[in-house]
Amino acid sequence: MKILVIEDDKKTADFLLKALKEAGYTTIYAADGLNGLGLAQTEPFDLGIIDIMLPLVDGFTVISKIREAKINAPLIILSARNSLEDKVKGLHSGGDLYLSKPFSVTELLANIQAQLRRSSMSSEPTTLSVADLCVDLLTRKVTRAGQQIDLPPREYDLLEYLVRNTGRVVTKTMIMEHRSEERRVGKECR
Repeated sequence: MKILVIEDDKKTADFLLKALKEAGYTTIYAADGLNGLGLAQTEPFDLGIIDIMLPLVDGFTVISKIREAKINAPLIILSARNSLEDKVKGLHSGGDLYLSKPFSVTELLANIQAQLRRSSMSSEPTTLSVADLCVDLLTRKVTRAGQQIDLPPREYDLLEYLVRNTGRVVTKTMIMEHRSEERRVGKECR
């Protein structure tokens, strides 16, 4: 699952990106609203975490433009602005959830899972299966014949890619291009 993070505060962004990576998510990152909006419109993502007080283009506008582009991924607003008016404006602009800073990582991760679960009910399945192998896309857990298999992130990503391409010939070149795309996106997050 890929999460778009638009946050101008470097310390908060680094903290968020690290927490999301440790939770098993892939991230794409922008430090301002203009670049964030560009990423949202060109890079597929499953969920967005967006600050309101952003340079160049504010978060309310970013969210509105994302919705105008018919992008339906859940959007979590994470902002130090916590007035009732800001919360209402954020939700009316197209946000799905408004969390105030400072925030609990545990609460944020639980809300991410809830938003992804809710959005997946109407779109993509949350699990992939081949024979007795089951890959849970939300929790990033793999089971075979009911037995859990612990995989490091790289191996999980490869397995997910292969399961998503079940029934198709997957060449080494295709795998390398997929890994190259992940690395490119990862560098943009730093």
